Amino acid sequence: MQLKTMPKKKPLSAGRAPLFLFLCQMISALDVPLDHGEKAKLLDDLVQPPTITQQSPKDYIIDPRENIVIQCEAKGKPPPSFSWTRNGTHFDIDKDPLVTMKPGSGTLVINIMSEGKAETYEGVYQCTARNERGAAVSNNIVVRPSRSPLWTKERLEPIILRSGQSLVLPCRPPIGLPPAIIFWMDNSFQRLPQSERVSQGLNGDLYFSNVLPEDTREDYICYARFNHTQTIQQKQPISLKVISAKSSKERPPTFLTPEGNESHKEELRGNVLSLECIAEGLPTPVIYWIKEDGTLPVNRTFYRNFKKTLQIIHVSEADSGNYQCIAKNALGAVHHTISVTVKAAPYWIVAPHNLVLSPGENGTLICRANGNPKPRISWLTNGVPVEIALDDPSRKIDGDTIMFSNVQESSSAVYQCNASNKYGYLLANAFVNVLAEPPRILTSANTLYQVIANRPALLDCAFFGSPMPTIEWFKGTKGSALHEDIYVLHDNGTLEIPVAQKDSTGTYTCVARNKLGMAKNEVHLEIKDPTRFIKQPEYAVVQRGSKVSFECKVKHDHTLIPTILWLKDNGELPNDERFSVDKDHLVVSDVKDEDGGTYTCAANTTLDSVSASAVLRVVDVPNPPFDLELTNQLDKSVQLTWTPGDDNNSPITKFIIEYEDAMHEAGLWRHQAEVSGTQTTAQLKLSPYVNYSFRVMAENSIGRSVPSEASEQYLTKAAEPDQNPTAVEGLGTEPDNLVITWKPLNGFQSNGPGLQYKVSWRQKDGDDEWTSVVVANVSKYIVSGTPTFVPYLIKVQALNDVGFAPEPAAVMGHSGEDLPMVAPGNVRVSVVNSTLAEAHWDPVPPKSVRGHLQGYRIYYWKAQSSSKRNRRHIEKKILTFQGSKTHGMLPGLQPYSHYVLNVRVVNGKGEGPASADRGFHTPEGVPSAPSSLKIVNPTLDSLTLEWDPPSHPNGILTEYILKYQPINSTHELGPLVDLKIPANKTRWTLKNLNFSTRYKFYFYAQTSVGSGSQITEEAITTVDEAMASRQVDIATQGWFIGLMCAVALLILILLIVCFIRRNKGGKYPVKEKEDAHADPEIQPMKEDDGTFGEYSDAEDHKPLKKGSRTPSDRTVKKEDSDDSLVDYGEGVNGQFNEDGSFIGQYSGKKEKEPAEGNESSEAPSPVNAMNSFV
Repeated sequence: MQLKTMPKKKPLSAGRAPLFLFLCQMISALDVPLDHGEKAKLLDDLVQPPTITQQSPKDYIIDPRENIVIQCEAKGKPPPSFSWTRNGTHFDIDKDPLVTMKPGSGTLVINIMSEGKAETYEGVYQCTARNERGAAVSNNIVVRPSRSPLWTKERLEPIILRSGQSLVLPCRPPIGLPPAIIFWMDNSFQRLPQSERVSQGLNGDLYFSNVLPEDTREDYICYARFNHTQTIQQKQPISLKVISAKSSKERPPTFLTPEGNESHKEELRGNVLSLECIAEGLPTPVIYWIKEDGTLPVNRTFYRNFKKTLQIIHVSEADSGNYQCIAKNALGAVHHTISVTVKAAPYWIVAPHNLVLSPGENGTLICRANGNPKPRISWLTNGVPVEIALDDPSRKIDGDTIMFSNVQESSSAVYQCNASNKYGYLLANAFVNVLAEPPRILTSANTLYQVIANRPALLDCAFFGSPMPTIEWFKGTKGSALHEDIYVLHDNGTLEIPVAQKDSTGTYTCVARNKLGMAKNEVHLEIKDPTRFIKQPEYAVVQRGSKVSFECKVKHDHTLIPTILWLKDNGELPNDERFSVDKDHLVVSDVKDEDGGTYTCAANTTLDSVSASAVLRVVDVPNPPFDLELTNQLDKSVQLTWTPGDDNNSPITKFIIEYEDAMHEAGLWRHQAEVSGTQTTAQLKLSPYVNYSFRVMAENSIGRSVPSEASEQYLTKAAEPDQNPTAVEGLGTEPDNLVITWKPLNGFQSNGPGLQYKVSWRQKDGDDEWTSVVVANVSKYIVSGTPTFVPYLIKVQALNDVGFAPEPAAVMGHSGEDLPMVAPGNVRVSVVNSTLAEAHWDPVPPKSVRGHLQGYRIYYWKAQSSSKRNRRHIEKKILTFQGSKTHGMLPGLQPYSHYVLNVRVVNGKGEGPASADRGFHTPEGVPSAPSSLKIVNPTLDSLTLEWDPPSHPNGILTEYILKYQPINSTHELGPLVDLKIPANKTRWTLKNLNFSTRYKFYFYAQTSVGSGSQITEEAITTVDEAMASRQVDIATQGWFIGLMCAVALLILILLIVCFIRRNKGGKYPVKEKEDAHADPEIQPMKEDDGTFGEYSDAEDHKPLKKGSRTPSDRTVKKEDSDDSLVDYGEGVNGQFNEDGSFIGQYSGKKEKEPAEGNESSEAPSPVNAMNSFV
């Protein structure tokens, strides 16, 4: 018969290890539940023998100042009664008024605080718990009061030794219970320092391998601390005086403890093995340990007391053997062998377990122990040795095993197994309980289990019955028994679904059966979706002082409510307002160094939990280096050493070294050198006569640190300059001088005091000696009385009080320039076209330039126009052609004009004389558009045109061309009519036109070269009077007056709208028609080639397609045909290159161009507008 119980569990987690422990616990829980839970209530009518649950230790040391409490607790059904023995005889507690037993317990309380002594109750106690099913007994509990005796008084003589001798100061503490802890201190309760030379042994003595004068003192005191009574006892102080010896004789080691070459040590299994070797000698010996024929166990071996003590924890029989300690110094070595034997008090191999059987069943109790020596096994039943106990026919004893067969209810009893040897004993109680019970299921009915999908599900079926019931599981109401191909059926009745799926949801039934009956129970299983991350925190690297955000989003089963918890380094977040948590984010503001670490987002539901972590690395620019030190100080070098500051989690990539010259540039730091971030020293090259200070900055990927503190100052010795001034030049400012300039050396470059400059010069092409002068504190020297523009060789050398700089290289300069003396000759002009001409001239002799030739400059201007109708004055224009160029292009000329030019040579001083004036004519070109065009005096069949001639005729006008065409009511253009008008006319009347018709006019002038730009205009002839009269007659009819008034009002409104739109530049229907019906024959003439091209709206200048209309301003702006200077040069400074391209310049101002056309166009009259809408 067996009893199986399981605690009630509802939500199940996924751990396999908890499952394993849980099942093991259930299998071992074979007794009847005796607690007060629901399962115990179901078994109230069951009986069980006693079981000891709590007892005092075997060796029980008590505090004599407190009451004695000897524990003995037991359980059983019915509850057991308790009795005690003392020193092997019955202890009648009723006869001793100081002894009481706790109610419902076997624990004794002995009241010695009011009266009595602890020593009176010293002895061996044993507790027995008994009910109708048997008796269980406790261990033999040896009760002893603790002791902390005083040292016996003794007279200690002062110790006097010579330096180098060995010494042992004895402690010999009084024997206490438990043993005292020993330590050495002085009168001030300060522990005495210990070392390889001076140390305390395991016995408490203080060992000196050799004494030194500093060991002299009068208060070597040994203290014994008794922890149980919390008292400390003190030995009399020992006085030691060490006399200094002139020379202490060195000696090889010898052992102070243990004595001799061999010793023996015995230890019990499971304890700590401590082996000690302390040696004396001069110099102080060093101790080494080895194990003969083996190695010291790894992870269990420790060295204490400066390697003088070897400790092995959890010692076992395998640690037996010979251990050797070796003491060695410079004069020799000594060995000692310790033979170790590990004995063992009894320990369990198989302890007996409670046995629950049903009548007629068989069973066994096994009591198996080991030890060294091997323990003896003895059995007791109900506290009585089996040899003298009542005989039981169902019981048979075979050494460490009791076999039961065909048990009956009378076979119930408690058996004790005692395993003992000379080092101790083991005592175990195990009962045999014979019961006959039908199955009972202890798991609550309709328990609901909730499990996360894809995890194990464990459904409880805690049961009880004798004989042991068989367990079956069913799913649903009509399902068959579940088998182990998909499920796991555990011996304790638990059903395991290894991987629960959604279809595992449902009702499960547990059925327990034995020969006495059957019981069943239903439980319910729900499968939930797992909690998982949608977005989890990510690794972040941020700079100190910035903000960082970690995101954490989870998806979970809709029936579960998750809680999100943020952790830092597996602990709570700091209590700091810089940390803020909202629904999905953790935000850390103003990040500090201590914020770095691992941040974990943990999402928990009642069934599962997930977590994700991310590391935050806080970085910043490095801290500045410190401890700058200058070493190896030489004349021209020094070694700088520093200690790097914290890199703030971003490796230092380089160090930047700067220097300050306190003598010449105090407060100004300049770059000296850079070294790798792994270096902390730098060899720096130095200049003479500089008072150096250095500072260092560290740089990482984030940025550069602030500078370090400045190093000490280091002044280098003075030396001659090692360089000369730079930028040496010689240029004359006057025709008879030479100005020599240079860039002076700074104080750092002077290399010493008394900086001066030796200035030397001579003519390049002569045989003169060098002329020299020494100057100071200047950067310019003027040589007077030089010939004009002569080349000179120049040198400027630095010197100071120590000496001269190296010889400088000579540079070439020139004395001052003068104005050129000769004008260019043979000036001639070739006219290219009406706007462009090319000038040619002969170069002047080089000597006449008297300076650096910069080029030739052409002055040209318009003298008069060949056309008497358009005269205007243009100021002179200037073009400069660099270098020795002898020709150049003159752009932007006006056609049909007379120009005059002259040429001058230019040097650094200015212009030379002008050449003789040379005149030339430009040929005719096409004219510009007429200046204006107006339509006046419109009649029924005629229109009169008035215009102004072109502002730029560019030649002699030969005639005007007028083209016009009608525009019908559908905005289509009619046939085009051409008309030639004499050039001397400015007014023309067109007759025989259609009444009330809009016409478009195209008008342009011509010269012998071709046609100019056109101007356009539109106009409307007047209305026929007869038709107007008939309209009036009709309108005066009585029946028509009202209708006409309404129409007139609508027309007026439409006219206002049209006026507003036309004045705003919007398109109107006629123009839209023209865009739709373009006439290829009606095209304006291009200005340059005389061909017809597209005309454009005066506002937007878009190409005017066939049938298009001009805007309301009725004018066309003038198109200037002159060539622009921009096409040849760069503004006023444009010039021609060697290839003839323009690089010249203008001077002077052009007059403002005349007004371009008139804004003339008559607004249409209401009558005309009205006719246009008819």
